[in-house]
Amino acid sequence: MELIQSFSVDHTKIVPGIFTSRVDVLGEYRVTTYDVRLKRPNREPVIDVGAMHSLEHLIATCLRNDPDWKDEVVYWGPMGCLTGFYLILKGERAPREIYDILLRAFKFVLDAEEVPGATAVNCGHYLMHNLGMAKWYAKEFVDYLEANADNDAIFEYPRAERLVTDDGQRFFDS
Repeated sequence: MELIQSFSVDHTKIVPGIFTSRVDVLGEYRVTTYDVRLKRPNREPVIDVGAMHSLEHLIATCLRNDPDWKDEVVYWGPMGCLTGFYLILKGERAPREIYDILLRAFKFVLDAEEVPGATAVNCGHYLMHNLGMAKWYAKEFVDYLEANADNDAIFEYPRAERLVTDDGQRFFDS
């Protein structure tokens, strides 16, 4: 069985940033999945669950209401490891091309006074939100993105090296 693409990223070397996770062709359309990584995996504490949930609601709302991007957004949601989010967009763009919209979306969180859709009618776990911590993580990421805008490392995945034997067998170590 093949190792899926997201597991071939060297998680010991990845830094916070915006990365192309995969590009899929669906008939005549292309969709790109981006890894929007806020935390260094296995080295930093993960994002607080309530804050993660609030960031999901706020940023999805911002992206799906942006006049230039709303028709491009397919999905915005959290990673299971709680170190970042996946953004799926129609088309294929380099991570640098979505830097500005993501910076705007995280800045949108900073000005939020409430979490959209955080009611029993609109949300599957409406009590699990933490706007204050969501703002803290958003500010941390905004500051990081602005300070590293010219750093290629925040736009290019580090790939895991896989040993291949002479007869073509691949080793997948931890």
